[in-house]
Amino acid sequence: MKIETQCLHAGYHAENGQPQALPIYQSTTYRYASTEHVGQLFDLTAPGHMYTRISNPTVEAVENKIAALEGGVGALCTSSGQAASLLALLNILEAGDHFVSTSTIYGGTVNLFAVTMKKMGIEVTFVNADDDEEKIAQAFRTNTKAVFGETIANPAIAVLDIEKMARIAHQFGVPLIVDNTFATPILCRPFEFGADIVTHSTTKYMDGHAVQVGGVIVDSGNFDWENGKYPGLTQPDESYHGVTYTKDFGKAAYITKARVQLMRDLGTCQSAQGAFLINLGLETLHLRMERHSQNADAVARFLAGHEKLEAVNYPTLPGNPYKALAEKYLPKGCSGVIAFSIKGGREAAVRFIDSLKLASLVVHVADVRTSVLHPASSTHRQLTDRQLIDGGITPGLIRLSVGIENVEDIIEDVRQALENA
Repeated sequence: MKIETQCLHAGYHAENGQPQALPIYQSTTYRYASTEHVGQLFDLTAPGHMYTRISNPTVEAVENKIAALEGGVGALCTSSGQAASLLALLNILEAGDHFVSTSTIYGGTVNLFAVTMKKMGIEVTFVNADDDEEKIAQAFRTNTKAVFGETIANPAIAVLDIEKMARIAHQFGVPLIVDNTFATPILCRPFEFGADIVTHSTTKYMDGHAVQVGGVIVDSGNFDWENGKYPGLTQPDESYHGVTYTKDFGKAAYITKARVQLMRDLGTCQSAQGAFLINLGLETLHLRMERHSQNADAVARFLAGHEKLEAVNYPTLPGNPYKALAEKYLPKGCSGVIAFSIKGGREAAVRFIDSLKLASLVVHVADVRTSVLHPASSTHRQLTDRQLIDGGITPGLIRLSVGIENVEDIIEDVRQALENA
């Protein structure tokens, strides 16, 4: 099936007389006919569900759909995008390990990596993804275990050169983890360019309607975990009666470990109701991403060269430093998020935002409704000035998430707000 069809039909198939829509299996537990069957479930030798923290039929259907959309061997839904980023790394890192991350990533992820994970004994080095390969390689250490980046960075709207980062990561025998939230698999499938693990905040475009917080990890099944760096996957797991993930689960070793070890212990699971809502969003994802991208391109072209703006950052614009990368990795569009800097800094940004009538001021992005935010005073407020600059954020930077309304209405709202800025 083509990806547009998979949005509707992958993950769940109604048999004769069954519900056409994905059912909500609102149950924490499941009943079995024998203790032998329960034992097989816990031995991971029989298919099925033992407890909803580990798996649930509704959640499983959504996981299977997202895995199909990304072209992976399996997926694990989580309670949030932050949980997905954390588990994706904790699955292969432990105290004393190190990883490399691009600096132009979501501010909350910067804090997770640089502060919270540091308290766990895991260190990160941030690099400029636009640097050449030799310079980025200098950040690697003998204990480096992963590389992390975002397809379209939030809120800098920088496009990641996935093939370059994958090449560097694989040179050092470590996987590339790509947060594909803004692009979604409709606009970019990172596995096709060498990425090994993909994460998403499903709260954003996958849901698309600002009703459900969630995240997901997708495993490509392509990385060689038996290269000597990942004993947690290649040696018996005594916490799970000696299972060896690479031996017992092959290409699905990574995602199986994430489920039966980390989700079992940390419990950052998605609910059946939440998964049902995410699935509703996924069914129209291909239509919405096309409209978001078309509208954002039109708004960006309106903003480009406006006398009150210092800069407009959207990858399709002529002269944008990421235009070539966008044409390579995002030929169908660059999502609905635009970043632009207004003259007059923070004060002018505040006047602009407070003058908007159609667009909503919300701490959210990737909604069907046009929304706006001033990152330096909100989502990235905890960052230092140096971290803000490294993340491509200026005091006057505004993040505009273009919705699927009539684009003329969106442009008119932006135009009148700029007059008052």
